[in-house]
Amino acid sequence: MFPRVITSCFLITTILQTGQFALIETKETVWAAVGDQASLSCRLTEDKDVLQITWQKVHPVGEKNLATYTKKFGSRVSSGLEEKMDFQYESLQSCSMVIRKVTEQDEGCYRCLFNTYPKGALIGWTCLKLCELHGPFIDVSRSNSPPGSVVTCSATGRPVPMVTLTVLHQNLSFSHYNTSRVSNTNGTITFTTTALLSALNTTQVGCSVSVQTAALRELLVIVPGLTETSGDGLDVEPGSSSIIVGLSVVATLLFVVCVSALISLLLRKWAEKRYFCYTISGRLHHFSKCFNQLINICMMKISLYHTGRKKMHWIIWRKIIFIVIPL
Repeated sequence: MFPRVITSCFLITTILQTGQFALIETKETVWAAVGDQASLSCRLTEDKDVLQITWQKVHPVGEKNLATYTKKFGSRVSSGLEEKMDFQYESLQSCSMVIRKVTEQDEGCYRCLFNTYPKGALIGWTCLKLCELHGPFIDVSRSNSPPGSVVTCSATGRPVPMVTLTVLHQNLSFSHYNTSRVSNTNGTITFTTTALLSALNTTQVGCSVSVQTAALRELLVIVPGLTETSGDGLDVEPGSSSIIVGLSVVATLLFVVCVSALISLLLRKWAEKRYFCYTISGRLHHFSKCFNQLINICMMKISLYHTGRKKMHWIIWRKIIFIVIPL
C-alpha cells in the first residue's frame, strides 16, 4: 500500500509542477544495499535566487523535514539524525544529502525544495530503493540427450539480478541457454540461467551475479568431462567389469583362507597348552603318591632296624628301588 501511495503522489506532483521539475535535475531512483551509504542529489538547471534548501522524507501522512540550508544559518540536520545524515552542498544551486548505513526504514521517496525569490519553491523528487543479492548458487547434472553437463546458476535479489555463465576455456562455450525468473513474497526475484556444456575433459566454469550497485560476485566450479563420467557415475571400460568381479572373488578367498589359518593356529595352541597342563598334573600326582610310600617305607625301615630284623630290611630296600626307578 505504501509504495502505491508514494507513486500516486509522485505522479500528481509531476503533473501539477511540470515546469518546476524541468528546472531541477535529479535521479528518479537511487539504489543502495543495506548497510551501505546512499547519496541523494538535486541541482538547478538555471540560476535562481535561492534563499533556502530543504530535504524532506515523504510519508503517507505528509512530509518530514530532515535537513535545511540557508545563507544565514548554514546547514542544519534535524535532531536525532546528526549521525545518520549529512547535508552537503556546493552552492545554493546544487546540494545532496548523504544517508549513512542504509536500513529498510530509509527506503522511500525524498523531496528537495529550493525556496527562491520571487517564484517560490521549486521541488524535485528522488526515491531510494534497497537492493540485495543472495548467491550465486551453482548446480551441475548430467544430460544424456543431448550429451553433456547441464550447468545451472541462480541468484536471488532485488531488483532482478543479472546471472552470467562463462567457460574458462578458449575453445569451449555453452549452448542451449534457458532462463527463468520467480517473484518471491518478500519482493525479491530469483533469476536462474541454465546451459549445456559439451566438454570431453574436465573444465572450469564460472557464474557471476550482480544487481545495481551491489558488488559483483563470482563462483567457480569444476565440471567433469564426458570421457570421465557416464550417467551418474564413472565410465567403465569394456571388460573392466569382469576384472573387478575377479579381483573381488580373489580378495574374498584370500580373506577366508587367512581367517581359517588363524583359527587353526589358535586351536592348536590351545590343545598344546591343555596337553602340557594335563601331563604336568599327572606327573605331580604320581610323584606325590610315590613320595608318600617312600616316607612310609623309611619309617618301617627305622622301626625294623631297631628290632634287628635284617631280612625284612632287605625287602624294604627292594621296594624303595622299584618305587624310585619309574620316576
